[in-house]
Amino acid sequence: MKIILKMTLLLILCLYLAILSKLILFKYIPLSEIINHFNFTYDEYHWRSNNFVPFKTIYFYLYLADINLNIRIENLVGNIIGFVPFGFILPLLAKKFQKLSAVTVSTFCLSLTFELLQLVFEFGSFDVDDLILNTIGGLLGYLPIKLAFFKSNRK
Repeated sequence: MKIILKMTLLLILCLYLAILSKLILFKYIPLSEIINHFNFTYDEYHWRSNNFVPFKTIYFYLYLADINLNIRIENLVGNIIGFVPFGFILPLLAKKFQKLSAVTVSTFCLSLTFELLQLVFEFGSFDVDDLILNTIGGLLGYLPIKLAFFKSNRK
């Protein structure tokens, strides 16, 4: 029974990562055009608005942006919510991810991978604030699992 649970969690993790990849890397590129992008001949979706200054984008969306509130929420909260499942699944999948530091580093590394892929392949823009928000999301996903482990160990 335990092996079935682990296999199910692994399958869920793979599906989650595939969906996350589509949402982060290919959000503005229709699936039919992804292949063309790898030929480096498809320029319609390229832009250069990278951010390497921590909290610049967060501050912009909170205080300066003259854009719809829904867009602000989607960009800030969406980056957090998108990584909550990662922080939730990892500790259930392996004991080595039952520590806060392991989940933090893993979430940060996954987010950094996505950001670097966006930077190198120009699928989007690199934003250090996404790293911050994504890592917070992973930690928020970890908290209920840690609380459940804490309560089960007390009994």
